[in-house]
Amino acid sequence: MKKLFLVTFISVGFLVNMHAQNKEESIIIDVDAMKVENTINPLLYGSGMEDVNHEVYGGFYDQRLYGESFEEGAPVLKFDDFTMYDAQWKVTGETAYVYSTPLGKLIYDKAELSKGWVEMEIRFDNIHGTSAGFILHADEVGEGFDNFNGYEFSLSTSGRGFTFGKHMKDWKQLGSAAVNIQPTEWNKLRVNFNGAKFMVYLNEQLIFAYEDTRQPLLKGKVGLRATHTDVGFRNLKINDGLKTNEPNFSYTSEYNVSAMWRPLYSPDAEYSFALDSDAYNGLLSQTIENKGKGKVGVSNKGLNHWGISVRKGQRFQGRIYLKGSAKSVFVALQNENGTHEYARMQIKGIGKEWQKHDFKLTSAQTDPNVRFAIYIEGAGKVWIDQAVLTGTGKDQFKGLPLRNDIGQAFINQGLTFLRYGGSMINSPEYRFKKMLGDPDKRPQYRGNWYQFTTNGFGIVEFMQYAEAAGFIPSFAVNIEETPEDMADMIEYFNGPVTSQWGRKRAQDGHPKPYGLKYIQIGNEELLFADDREGYRHYIERFNLLYDAMTKKDPDLIFINSAWWRPESKENMEMVFRALDGKAAYWDYHPWVDDFGSASRVERELKKMKEMFLSWNPDTNMKCAIFEENGNSHNIRRTLGHIITQNAVRRMGDFVLTSCPANALEPYKQNDNGWNQGQIFFTPSQVWGMPPYYAQQMASRYHQPLLVSSFVGNNDGNLDVTATRSEDGNQVVLHLANTGDKPLPVNLKLKGFENIAIAKAITLSGSLTDVNTPEEPEKITPIEEELTYSQSSVYVVKPYSYTILVYSKK
Repeated sequence: MKKLFLVTFISVGFLVNMHAQNKEESIIIDVDAMKVENTINPLLYGSGMEDVNHEVYGGFYDQRLYGESFEEGAPVLKFDDFTMYDAQWKVTGETAYVYSTPLGKLIYDKAELSKGWVEMEIRFDNIHGTSAGFILHADEVGEGFDNFNGYEFSLSTSGRGFTFGKHMKDWKQLGSAAVNIQPTEWNKLRVNFNGAKFMVYLNEQLIFAYEDTRQPLLKGKVGLRATHTDVGFRNLKINDGLKTNEPNFSYTSEYNVSAMWRPLYSPDAEYSFALDSDAYNGLLSQTIENKGKGKVGVSNKGLNHWGISVRKGQRFQGRIYLKGSAKSVFVALQNENGTHEYARMQIKGIGKEWQKHDFKLTSAQTDPNVRFAIYIEGAGKVWIDQAVLTGTGKDQFKGLPLRNDIGQAFINQGLTFLRYGGSMINSPEYRFKKMLGDPDKRPQYRGNWYQFTTNGFGIVEFMQYAEAAGFIPSFAVNIEETPEDMADMIEYFNGPVTSQWGRKRAQDGHPKPYGLKYIQIGNEELLFADDREGYRHYIERFNLLYDAMTKKDPDLIFINSAWWRPESKENMEMVFRALDGKAAYWDYHPWVDDFGSASRVERELKKMKEMFLSWNPDTNMKCAIFEENGNSHNIRRTLGHIITQNAVRRMGDFVLTSCPANALEPYKQNDNGWNQGQIFFTPSQVWGMPPYYAQQMASRYHQPLLVSSFVGNNDGNLDVTATRSEDGNQVVLHLANTGDKPLPVNLKLKGFENIAIAKAITLSGSLTDVNTPEEPEKITPIEEELTYSQSSVYVVKPYSYTILVYSKK
């Protein structure tokens, strides 16, 4: 792993006296260090973590296997000419279907096209859901929502919309059109193309035309795609400019192996695979049967089959639940195709009833693309469930079942606050008590982001990590939790060891109370509808849970998650008056993907405060920004974050914290469009994106007092706040230059003399710049020494975040 740190070099005299003409043209920044305007909350430097894009399950949670409970079911088809991703497709007659899945891709493997046309007929089985259509010029296709490059042409399930966009391991909408069709009838969609020039026809009528001239994709494969819908496709035709092909959806039967696993067997083996309802945990277990000789088993390559990374001498530990007639079972670390084994252990004593078997493996080689194998040699049959493989020692964070490299990256970021929540908690099955006890017996549930979500990492594991890392934690709970369970939860975290649930906590290895302080009830409630009855229901649920939890601990601080709609004044006032004095903060989720949208945040925060005070001049309700949202992780998004952070500084203690989302993202495994990770990771590497370093810089140079600053002759591209230490010995300025030109600034410091140390720390680049596994420190902060005088001019780089630090002796 590359270490995450500030890259430093010295450039004495960078702050220079410039000739009079340039000095007159410079932007004047007047700072009065003696005029304190408000205080800045030290919890400002937050981050938002949820299990979206496999931040946790497949990432931070140190379980190297994915699909350990075999709940995903087995693929039933193997297409002859197509590869399916993300979902199990079905074929009836000449029609391919995909049902009840967040997403599905079916890619035609037999041709890569640069020009021609494609057409097919589409029929939605219902009007609930999102969209379906074509993918063109597809390549680098893998499991996951945005895990491919290509253009998408989609019809909405409502029959009223067409959308066109581009995926480059992310999603950018490039155009749309209004249409009017019956979605539950067959409709013909056709695309004519020449390179990146497209003409789209619906039922023989031209509805859309577009030419992509910015980083165009010029050729690739054809595919079908469905998102959150039940849909059928038929009469697919593909023309390469010369001839027309009409692919059929022919297939053969696939092995009956759980979808996140793969069958393995030697050429001479006779075998059978099956999924059985006789399971140790959950609904399914995997069976493997060797009918005589050779090897028969299954293998797993982790999240979306991307490979398990191992180092020579690296030690792993694991456990597996087995039963059956086999004399023994082998577990092994193998290379990608199983021709070499780097570690192997034989498990004996397989019985007729489920038993837990622990194992240890030490890799003899370094390999970033390993598979974990379970197999039997010779005749026998075995049932398998709950297979777990984790690191040991320094690979785990302070002995917790968490990846140490990711855990340390959070700390290096300088976080002071960590929120665990998001849309995952809105799943009807997301319940605290299902996250307690032996992780091998915790029930899987139909998660909001992944329908076979594990409870191996839950609220308790989050609290353990936050405590070990030194962060102030907050987590969200589902509003439909029972008051009784929420009271027990508070007793579990904060009650004395003599209480029922405090004793349970001690039995789980944590005798001392956690001291939980911040609780959020719900997440983005009423996001999709301004519904008065819905807001009333939220108020009812909030009050029930609030009353139950405060009886256990009256010092808890609550966050209201009703979706903030200032234009819906009657509903906002109703929620405010019902929760005023109970909810200390109202969660607000702004869009800050760029500095244009981020510039509105301060106006919206001021409006929120104004509305609160108009409803109750004595209110103590304030704001918490638990998600700064967007679709990117580049310099543009970085500047959006810094403008938001400057706005929060100017709002003083009205805002508890500002948490960019998302805390983590697996590289090229984005599966829902929220391509906004601050920390990226692969099985072997962790690195920060530009917003990560911006947060690190801001936290490292935090000062608690906002002081007066005025920017003169500003063209609107420079956003500035000035802060000061309580003892008056340091002044720190935060400058965001959102323009494409360097800005000369002349700083006038009042009430701050005898400067002994001056320096600048700058993060800059092109708007689209990001860090990659090959260049993980391409965009990192640069530190420079300065000299200072009232006539000095400093040139702020284009598209940059700059911190200026001035310290007395």
